Amino acid sequence: MPSPQTLSETDRRLLAGWAADCAEHVLPLFEADAPDDDRMRDAIVRTRAFGRGELDTAGEIRRRFLAGRAAGAVTSPAAAAAARAGAQAAAVAHMGAHALGAAAYAAKAAGLAAPEQPEAVLHEVHWQLHRLTAPTRTALRQLPPLGEDSAGPLGSGLLATGILADVIRRIQADTAAR
Repeated sequence: MPSPQTLSETDRRLLAGWAADCAEHVLPLFEADAPDDDRMRDAIVRTRAFGRGELDTAGEIRRRFLAGRAAGAVTSPAAAAAARAGAQAAAVAHMGAHALGAAAYAAKAAGLAAPEQPEAVLHEVHWQLHRLTAPTRTALRQLPPLGEDSAGPLGSGLLATGILADVIRRIQADTAAR
């Protein structure tokens, strides 16, 4: 039985667009540190194409780790978090819960890029929430709350700690309330 974090292919394709939006919003942070590295931009383009049904699931599952390797090629923590947002977006083809990972890492990147602005993370989360459509909210509501299912990214791993967990809980609370 698949994890409830996987979601249907239809829902994963729906969430891919929102995850790509989240990653693309912090893309300049990555590109400022690695202007010649196109892995994150390519991941965003591919994620959008997957969302439109132009790329197959199996192929994107095989490619999902390419963007993540870009995080090791940058020096700034904000750029690394932005790269991880792109990697999480690319992984939506594998498991829908990665959309929340893309949002969380994008918010973390925004906060790291503006340490003198404690509200930067919250502003990024609000930006993300305003881009959710009714169908995307419905898809996100199908995911288990952070920490309640260990078979996926919303288990006890990196997304369940610190600022990443705070962002995911905020998004899940907002989507549950509407």
